[in-house]
Amino acid sequence: MSQLIPPQPEPTGAAKVEMLHFSKRFGALQALDDVSLTVEAGSFHALLGENGAGKSTLVKSLIGFYRADTGTVMVDGREREIASPRDAAVLGLGMIFQHFTVVPGMTVAENLALAQRDLGAFIDWKAERARLAEFMATAPFPLALDARVAELAAGEKQKLEILKALYAKRRFLVLDEPTSVLTPLEADEVLGRVRQMCRDAQLSVLIITHKFREVFGFCDEVTVLRRGARTGGTKVAKTTRDELAGWMMGVATDAAAIPGTQPAAPSAAVASDVAPRLAVNRLVVLGSEGRRMVDGLSVSVQPGEIVGVAGVSGNGQRELVAALTGALPWACGTVSIDGHAYRPVRSQMQRFGVRSLPEEPLANACVGKLAVAENLALRNFDRSPLARGPWLSRSAMRTQALAQIEAYRVKTPGPDAPIETLSGGNVQRAVLARELAESPRLLIVANPCFGLDFQATAEIHARLRAARDGGAGVLLVSEDLDELLALASRLVVLSHGHVALECPTAGADIGAIGRAMAGDMHDAKAA
Repeated sequence: MSQLIPPQPEPTGAAKVEMLHFSKRFGALQALDDVSLTVEAGSFHALLGENGAGKSTLVKSLIGFYRADTGTVMVDGREREIASPRDAAVLGLGMIFQHFTVVPGMTVAENLALAQRDLGAFIDWKAERARLAEFMATAPFPLALDARVAELAAGEKQKLEILKALYAKRRFLVLDEPTSVLTPLEADEVLGRVRQMCRDAQLSVLIITHKFREVFGFCDEVTVLRRGARTGGTKVAKTTRDELAGWMMGVATDAAAIPGTQPAAPSAAVASDVAPRLAVNRLVVLGSEGRRMVDGLSVSVQPGEIVGVAGVSGNGQRELVAALTGALPWACGTVSIDGHAYRPVRSQMQRFGVRSLPEEPLANACVGKLAVAENLALRNFDRSPLARGPWLSRSAMRTQALAQIEAYRVKTPGPDAPIETLSGGNVQRAVLARELAESPRLLIVANPCFGLDFQATAEIHARLRAARDGGAGVLLVSEDLDELLALASRLVVLSHGHVALECPTAGADIGAIGRAMAGDMHDAKAA
């Protein structure tokens, strides 16, 4: 066993990091099973795998949040022992998490100062400001030192997270889903600058991502984990989406089933005298503080069409979905289904065939303590065959649940298990089974695959396409632009509750979409 590395001056330049024969068990769960991975100095290396594949366990064992049962860490060819994140910091290793860790009430300068490992009890701000100014002069993402973090956009906060690591002299970074809250332009800028630092041998990066576009657009090498084991690894230039998907899922995968690899089918032509399946006209929805979160919004969805709604989080998407599904009232405006005035109450949702798959379905579409079978019955418990006069037929409810569990491959101990005991992907499958059970005419969907693994995402995308092909209109709200481009035929971009841009997805100008998402409506509309 090697000795713990005492604090010492950090070397400069990108670090080569090797993780050799890592294994880790949590009780009966073998989270890692003899995993080895090498990130060469100056490499931009992708780590892929479904939820539960062992990605987080591997990188947290490297950084010192966990102690692996077995495994060796080599940094620049020397064996090192990392017992804590502080040990990792001494060696120049750091991690940037999916959720921001910056302090919103402080300035950029104060957040950068806090990132230092050896920060004392008192700060000589004159000297610190001089060091910060010198650092910022050559930083890949210049930010105003006196800017309040609370006032920064999401993209600027992500840049600040990376600047904190660089100011603290990290030479190797783990990036955990770093673009999940960024616009396409922000994501490309952040990853492009980081890649250039790798090219310049200033930094080595291991990025956890689920987006093939990022792997093939920015990364040099890729490693895939499945069920705690390494199933493949190669240079990105030598692999394909099909091969990576096969390593992730354990089976060969048809590219047509992979979300984001095939263009959306154009919507079928609709006769001019056919009313839109959904027509929203000048809708206004107020937020919790009385502010107009949806401000005069108009949008339509035709039968057999998926319309995507894009936007950075907080620009009215959540309030739009809440209003259309009855969770929030609207202040003014009209909504119609197939030409008939619509209000989102249970009787009208039944009459017009409106169904929804909301964000965080366990919290917003289920009763966690109730059984899977009871949750699957929430749409039709008061109708035959489940309702027999004033009584609920438990046997009919259970029969219905067993059929839907099998059809949608819901992994559950049984129909009587509380739905809160299921994984996120299986809750999503169960809710989708319920909402699609009676061939809805309108489906309102919000971030359907957030946090789900590759296979669950592929299945849900296939279900949405099938609903579209069956004649349903689908309003798909998502913060994943790749998902929208893969599924929708038409895209609406929201900014501050307004439509900033509307365009077909075929041949879409990603730059214009990004500018619209960022709020530059004039440039986006002119593009």
